[in-house]
Amino acid sequence: MELLIDGLKKAFEMIFSGNQEIYSITLLTLRVSLCSILISTLLGLPLGMFLGLTRFKGRRLLLVFVNIGMGLPPVVAGLWITMLLWRSGPLGHLSLLYTPTAIVMAQILVSLPIVTSLTCIAFQQINDKMLLQIKALGATKLQTWMILLNQSKIAIMAAIMAGFGRVIAEVGAAMMVGGNIQGETRILTTSIVMEVSKGNFDIALALSFILISVALMITAALTFLQQRQGIS
Repeated sequence: MELLIDGLKKAFEMIFSGNQEIYSITLLTLRVSLCSILISTLLGLPLGMFLGLTRFKGRRLLLVFVNIGMGLPPVVAGLWITMLLWRSGPLGHLSLLYTPTAIVMAQILVSLPIVTSLTCIAFQQINDKMLLQIKALGATKLQTWMILLNQSKIAIMAAIMAGFGRVIAEVGAAMMVGGNIQGETRILTTSIVMEVSKGNFDIALALSFILISVALMITAALTFLQQRQGIS
């Protein structure tokens, strides 16, 4: 208990003492996490809608791979991105390894299947009678998708929150592709692992409290938006 209290005190000290390194680490954590979930949403939302509303040969096999991706170990995602960005890899000439961009790529790889799969499930549950009614009213394909998108917005927000929860807590892939470089790729999760390995449990606990606070604030904002949409 004393260690927890010391960690909480250390967190307040770091935040209110103007510790620039903590601010930098926290802002980078937010930047890569929000960027990752934004890209995952932009890609996963239309893909999930497409898989949920259409039927084609090979669809079930594709869904199997998407669902498998939901449980993809972060270290595996990190390994794949590392191989892709390694000097001798297909994208090695871009020199993206050990940069925030590499972390974003790894986080997209672990969050995209979550957003896609949960969106697909939401659209699969839409009543067929509603689809027939929309078609009977003469709606275009784009209008139909927009109407269904509006009807499923609560489930979609849940998918986004699940994806964000995965990326904000991710450490294995971020450590592998980012290298935990001070001032460049060090984020809250990798900082916690580093401080634990050094035996600085009070600092690790302080960083964990900051991480939890950031995750709670973002999730609370998304939940408020979700429930507000549900009422409207």
